[in-house]
Amino acid sequence: MEIIESRPEKTILLLGNEAITRGALEAGVDVATTYPGTPSSEIADTFSIIAKYLKKKGDKPSFYFEYSTNEKVALEFAAAASFAGLRSLTCMKHVGLNVASDVFMTYLYVGCKGGHVIISADDPSCHSSQNEQDNRYFGLFGNAPTLEPTTPQEAKEMTRISFEISEELKLPILLRTTTRLNHARGPVKLLNPRKPKGKGYFEKDPMLVPVPSVARAKHPVLLKAIKQAEKISDESPFNEIIDSNKPTTTGIVTSGVSFNYVREAIDDLNINVKILKIGMTHPLPRKLCEKLIKSCKKIIIVEELEPILENQFKAIAYDNRSDVEIYGKSTGHFSRLYEYTPDIVTGVLSKIFDVKNPFSKHIEPKLKLPSRPPALCPGCPHRATYFAAKKASPKGTVYPTDIGCYTLGKAPPLEMADLLLCMGSNAGMACGLAVATDQKIISFMGDSTFFHSGIPPIIDAVHHNHDVVITVLDNRTTAMTGHQPHPGTEYDGMGRPAKSIKVEDVVKGLGVEDVKVTDPNNIKKTTEIFKQALDFKGPSVVVSKSPCILLENRAKRKAGSTIPVYVIDQEKCKQCKLCISGFGCPAFYFADDDSIHIDEQQCNGCGNCVQICAFEAISVKKGGE
Repeated sequence: MEIIESRPEKTILLLGNEAITRGALEAGVDVATTYPGTPSSEIADTFSIIAKYLKKKGDKPSFYFEYSTNEKVALEFAAAASFAGLRSLTCMKHVGLNVASDVFMTYLYVGCKGGHVIISADDPSCHSSQNEQDNRYFGLFGNAPTLEPTTPQEAKEMTRISFEISEELKLPILLRTTTRLNHARGPVKLLNPRKPKGKGYFEKDPMLVPVPSVARAKHPVLLKAIKQAEKISDESPFNEIIDSNKPTTTGIVTSGVSFNYVREAIDDLNINVKILKIGMTHPLPRKLCEKLIKSCKKIIIVEELEPILENQFKAIAYDNRSDVEIYGKSTGHFSRLYEYTPDIVTGVLSKIFDVKNPFSKHIEPKLKLPSRPPALCPGCPHRATYFAAKKASPKGTVYPTDIGCYTLGKAPPLEMADLLLCMGSNAGMACGLAVATDQKIISFMGDSTFFHSGIPPIIDAVHHNHDVVITVLDNRTTAMTGHQPHPGTEYDGMGRPAKSIKVEDVVKGLGVEDVKVTDPNNIKKTTEIFKQALDFKGPSVVVSKSPCILLENRAKRKAGSTIPVYVIDQEKCKQCKLCISGFGCPAFYFADDDSIHIDEQQCNGCGNCVQICAFEAISVKKGGE
């Protein structure tokens, strides 16, 4: 366990996310909370791994950690710990801050006591997300001091120092990362961890209850604190002007991972510029910005997504009556779309500086590789659920879906995803569609999503008696982000036994009269259950309950059980192609002679293909695992 057992001053290789965890440990964090979401997941997972490791050794972790029900609860929990004087950390992906924003905005008015760092992991290019919003806007919107690291080393240091800034300003700090930083691996120098407090004490204060009179009094306090933060920003070691070796009147302003691309581009193009590297992006280091503006005739702003630095620089230049030329997104040089790369930055700078780009020649590969979109795993119980639901559905049935592995049911041949907005939206949209159309509606959400935000729309369905079928795909884990626990599992994030809450019990408690539980691996029975649910007038909930195939097979291997492998009898196979063109299990493939086979390396032994084959051509391979 190198991240906690290596001696101080040693340099180790860490992911950006792991470096953030290490920074929090060095700061003496007492409480860490999250709802898992890529690209932030490894921050929390590292806390969980450390806690379990120490528990196994018989040692007590120095911190409390939990996977909370959702991001709002995670932020509320950690904020309460901060009010008691403890250092707290809350991490989430960028859209998670939307869920937590109700807490976030008022929390900044109220302020914190113990240092509190809130990590928003943004996802330019939507690698694993439904949008690529730029959460630096939340820093501006809420008046939250905001920092952006460029490397894993800086991510560790920014996290550690952010706790100190938070306590100085009595404000939570927003640490904004992006996928490329979260998942980059780099050298990180360790420091001595500070000892956590362990327990705090909550001192009552009427100013912690933001009724209108308190909120009015607190707003000017927040604005005063953010003005103080500007002084901290001007003196921060994370903000610096890096001068070139030769005099120049051209500058580049950049932040986050874009700084790394700028440094590479300058070397590759051999151009002469000074760089303002901004690590604390809100509030901006105004004195440094003014210094750069006064010394330059031309400034290029390099930042991913929104022109946040660019717009503020234009305002500062205007206030200083400067005629400096500013190049960026508004001039059409840089895009507001997607994440940047060294090639993109080098290409744009070569045009602005009118120098030859050594990498401009694009070489087309001789071999065109096929597209390989993500797919449900072979043996995934969600595939069986979708197949049964589709078989039971009349033509025109609409399938609202949600965030998770099961979103992959959108792809052919299943095509069981028609609408998606955000976590928990499936059931709310199902209710709206039930009123707006006469079509049948079957919605889908995972068990973790159910606990996250799926319960309120089910209450809406019951109260208004909407004629919908709401499906909860209960695979006993938060699968897509790394098999983290949730309220339906029997253990928590620290590896301790926890109360397992059954989805069907909650649904019955909400007043749903028609609740059906099925094992999707029994496709015939599951199909019949969906038919019954569609015939029921009013809200019906189907709980499709089967463990994630990866967890199930892992448990089988630990127990020494055999995992069967299936094969196709070519004499019995009639080439109906249902296994490929209807069921869509990726373990099936066409051979050169167009015969259909099962890839033994991919087959996870679920046996669902046996049930869908009308010609009994599929069976267990004899003597094989």
